[in-house]
Amino acid sequence: MKTFCGRANPTTGSMEWLEEGEDYDYHQEIARSRYADMLHDKDRNVKYYQGIRAAVSRVKERGEKAIVLDIGTGTGLLSMMAASAGADFCYAIEVFKPMANAAVKIVEKNGFSDKIKVINKHSTEVTVGPDGDMQCRANILVTELFDTELIGEGALPTYEHAHKYLVQEGCEAVPHKATVYVQLVESRRMWSWKKLFPVHVEAEDGEKILVPPSEMENCPGLPSVCDIQLNQMPSSDFSTLSDVVKMFSVDFSKPVQSASTCYRVQLEPVKSGKAQIVLSWWDIDMDPSGMINCSMAPYWVKPTSALQWRDHWMQCVYFLPREEPVLQGEKLYLTACRDEYSVWYNLQKAREGESRADEEEHKADVCVESPVCRCRAHLLWNRPRFGELNDQSRTRQYIKSLRKVLKTDSVCLCISDGSLLPVLAHYLGAKQVFTLENSGVSCSVMEKFFKANNLEDKIKIIEARPELLKPSHLEDKKISVLVGEPFFTTSLLPWHNLYFWYARTAVSSHLASNVTVLPQSASLHMMIVEFQDLWRIRSPCGICEGFDVRTMDDMIKDSLNFRESKEAEPHPLWEYPCKSLSEPQEVLTFDFTKTVPEHCLSTEGSVKLLRKGKSHGAVLWMEYHLTADISVSTGLMQLSNEKGNCEWNPHCKQGVYFFSSVIESEILSDPSAVEYAMNFDTKTGEIAMDFKLL
Repeated sequence: MKTFCGRANPTTGSMEWLEEGEDYDYHQEIARSRYADMLHDKDRNVKYYQGIRAAVSRVKERGEKAIVLDIGTGTGLLSMMAASAGADFCYAIEVFKPMANAAVKIVEKNGFSDKIKVINKHSTEVTVGPDGDMQCRANILVTELFDTELIGEGALPTYEHAHKYLVQEGCEAVPHKATVYVQLVESRRMWSWKKLFPVHVEAEDGEKILVPPSEMENCPGLPSVCDIQLNQMPSSDFSTLSDVVKMFSVDFSKPVQSASTCYRVQLEPVKSGKAQIVLSWWDIDMDPSGMINCSMAPYWVKPTSALQWRDHWMQCVYFLPREEPVLQGEKLYLTACRDEYSVWYNLQKAREGESRADEEEHKADVCVESPVCRCRAHLLWNRPRFGELNDQSRTRQYIKSLRKVLKTDSVCLCISDGSLLPVLAHYLGAKQVFTLENSGVSCSVMEKFFKANNLEDKIKIIEARPELLKPSHLEDKKISVLVGEPFFTTSLLPWHNLYFWYARTAVSSHLASNVTVLPQSASLHMMIVEFQDLWRIRSPCGICEGFDVRTMDDMIKDSLNFRESKEAEPHPLWEYPCKSLSEPQEVLTFDFTKTVPEHCLSTEGSVKLLRKGKSHGAVLWMEYHLTADISVSTGLMQLSNEKGNCEWNPHCKQGVYFFSSVIESEILSDPSAVEYAMNFDTKTGEIAMDFKLL
């Protein structure tokens, strides 16, 4: 069987479907999975074990056999916990075949084969009865089907089906109950991930203000949750407008309804402000008494306990459909609507002198439709991209550099996906501006944008691939200034935006002989770091709560070696603190004033380690040199102090290359330097890299 996998091609700026062997998909799934992270989540594992022990003993005290159903068993960990807690039999269900095979091996290696049956099916296809997958219904239901939003992985329909067909009435459930909490906040930073703010430009003829189209202003955005490590959001970046409130809970020991529904709570703001964002997280009680609790609450809610770091469960940011000014002490209603897989929020003000009956009426008119982006901008720009477009200091760098290169007779061509550069170039005095857009979506968004600012006849949109650009597109003019941020929606790794160089090469025949290219060049930078926590996602677990899960470690290692470990992976490092062990180093440069060369660009060298620490990996990022003295970085913003704490560009993902010592779990004792070799293949646009700790 062949698998087709989408991969960004940096030489064409588009997604391409590559045919891979049947193993590829499975290796990707394993290599990029969260299994390692879950096995390292000590708090989760300890609480599950306590909850399972308690459930088994409650059943035994009633004089019944303890029959466990474990849905989504993964490594088989929770079933082994149940078996060692004295369960009579466990049915462990796992739909992903390679994982089910691994669970069988792990169960066998730990000596539980007689107590645990692994079933490789979706739970909705499991049969019960003398000839079925399960001899009888279970009286203990154990699952771990949760994501950051709680219900995004289909927990509700799975529980609904299990209660109908697979477990006894009145069964024990671990976890017993989940509760979702919310807090209303104002945050310019988070709001900037959904809204485009006006852009101010000082032009020759006075200040110009670039405004978003009204359609974008009133758009509810996308329904998909924004899940982040809220513990990395400094308290100076948001202001809490309400206390933390319980929004809804789900009791897993009783029949569960997955049908769409709404929940409503009353809120009184603790201070006045602009309600923009609902922050949300959940906790789970492993037992009916609520004594065994596992919580995702962020640092300002439970500052006393040591926070357990985890990446498989984080916190949610929800954007209200529109900003609502609220007053301290006024009565508000917050409504959460959900379908089977997602949640969204609405805020309403209580009406004066409202009775209970009115309230019920009021409740009925709340929108139950999930939000849909109508302006298309949310389809073109993801949330970090909105943040980037709203970053005023970044915009100022582009304005400053455009001022230097534009003349009154400049004919300007912009190549980037949905960029504001064409407007800046027009305002700063270019005679004529063209923008090359790669997709129908970016064309329609830019069209609305230009229209809202009365620029539709000033800037010409060309929907064509660079290699298909004709002189007639450009009204037979030669381009004197070629600009790009560069930003392309298909880019995954920092160097994928080098597509700008390939596009520049493709349009060479349309450029004036003395063309100015902005940025004039780019450089790839690298630094060796020690991660506070991110290393855990690639680190073997070995023994987890007394169970040997090394089979899983080996599986992940094989999959990483299958391809991934020789590649960098993208991570937004503002969410994952690290300290630098070396100076940042420039390793490759790319000259945009010339076309892409035929030959590869290679480099090798070594970088000295300045401070003691565990060398977990290298971080890589791009810097774009807009002019000789103005640069923008997609990575390191500043190295702040002698401790080596780093500040990263919050709008971009950086490339992270984990050293094999992390994957092999042998951290070398104090290496003094790291040797590196990099090869930029101009045919594929990919960078191959290798590192050696000395």
